[in-house]
Amino acid sequence: MTNQAPSSQAPLSLSSIWHHFQGHLFPWMQEELPELTRKQQQLIEVLEIAQLETHLPYQGQTPGRPQKSRESIARAFVAKAVYNMGTTEILLDRLNSDMSLRRICGWEKRNDIPSHSTLSRAFAEFADTKLTQRIHQAIITQHLGDHLIYHISRDSTAIIAREKPEVIRKKEFVGPVQPVKRGRPKKGETRVKPLTRIEKQSAGMTLAEMTADLPNACNVGTKRNSKGYKTSWTGYKLHIDASDGGIPISCLLSSASLHDSQVAIPLAEMTNQRVSGCYDLMDAAYDSPLIKAHSRTLGHVPLIDENPHTKKRKAEIKQEQKSKRHAGYKTAEDIRYNERSTVERVNGRLKDEYGARMVRVRGPEKVMTHLMFGVIALTVDQLMRCLV
Repeated sequence: MTNQAPSSQAPLSLSSIWHHFQGHLFPWMQEELPELTRKQQQLIEVLEIAQLETHLPYQGQTPGRPQKSRESIARAFVAKAVYNMGTTEILLDRLNSDMSLRRICGWEKRNDIPSHSTLSRAFAEFADTKLTQRIHQAIITQHLGDHLIYHISRDSTAIIAREKPEVIRKKEFVGPVQPVKRGRPKKGETRVKPLTRIEKQSAGMTLAEMTADLPNACNVGTKRNSKGYKTSWTGYKLHIDASDGGIPISCLLSSASLHDSQVAIPLAEMTNQRVSGCYDLMDAAYDSPLIKAHSRTLGHVPLIDENPHTKKRKAEIKQEQKSKRHAGYKTAEDIRYNERSTVERVNGRLKDEYGARMVRVRGPEKVMTHLMFGVIALTVDQLMRCLV
C-alpha cells in the first residue's frame, strides 16, 4: 500500500481500531444482535472509522417539530452503498425487514424509520454541506497523511445519470471581450490567443478557483473504448486519484464532455494537500507539458503514456516498443507504469460493488454525494484489507 511512514502514529491508530473490532466491538455486537454477517461487519467497520457523527452539525432545541436523527439517516445511506442497493425504496424495505441492519443504523422499531421524503430532504442537506467529501478527506488525512505513497494513479470513469443533458448554447460575448475571428489574420493584424484552462491553472490559480472553473453540468460524453469504437453516454465523469493498494485519495466530478487533462492539475493539488507521493501515473489523455511541469513542481515524477498525435510518431512508438520486446528488457518506468491499473480496479469496484452504476439522483451535488458514500465504503474496505 505505502512506503514506510515517517511517523508510526498513523498505522498504529488503524491497527488499534482493528484490534478494537476483533476484541471488543464484534463480540459486544453479537451479544446484542444475531450472528453478524460479513456485510454487517463491513458496515460496522465503515461506520466506526468514518465517525459520521463528528461531521454532522449539532441539533439542539429548535422551534417546530424535531428533525429525524441525521446520524441514523447518514448511517443508512452508508449501508445503501455497502449493500449496493439501487434505490432508496430498496433501502427502506431492507430496513423494515432486517432487524440487525435497522439497529446498526440506530433505529429500534420499524415505526422509527423515517419516510422516503424525509430521507430525500436529509440527502439534500448532506449534498449542500458536502458531508461525504469532508468525511472522506478526514479518513485519508488521519490514516494516510503521515505515509509516503509510491504511486498516485489518475484516471476518470463515466457516470451515467438519469437526467436531461444541458443544452449547449452559443457563447455570448459581453463587454470588451471580442469573439475570435476565423481564418488567417490580415496583414499587420495581431490576435491575442485566449489562455486555455490548463494554462490558467498553471498560471497560479488556487484550488478553489480551479474547481469552481470546472464545468459540472450533465451533458453527453464520448470516448473510444478498448476496441477502438466510439461510445457515448449522458451524465458525468468521476476523476479519481488512487494510491497503491487501491485506496481512493481524491475525487472530483465534472461534466461528461470535459477532457481528462483539464482536471489533472486541480486533482493533483487536492491529493498533494492530503498525502505525499513520489510518482504520478497517467495515461495518454494527460500527455501535456504543463501537466508534467506541474507534477515536477510538487516534487513528483510524472510517468505519462505518450500520445501519438501524428501517424509518423505513432509508427515511431510502435517501432520503439517492438525493439524493446526483441531486446527482452523493460525499463524501470515501464514497470512502474504498470501500477496504473490500480485506479482502473478502483473504478470497477466502485461501479460493481458500491452503487456508482446506479445513480438515481439528479444534479452534480447530489450525484457527487451518492458517489462519495460509495467511495467512503471502498476506502475503509481497502484500508482494512491492507491490515489483514
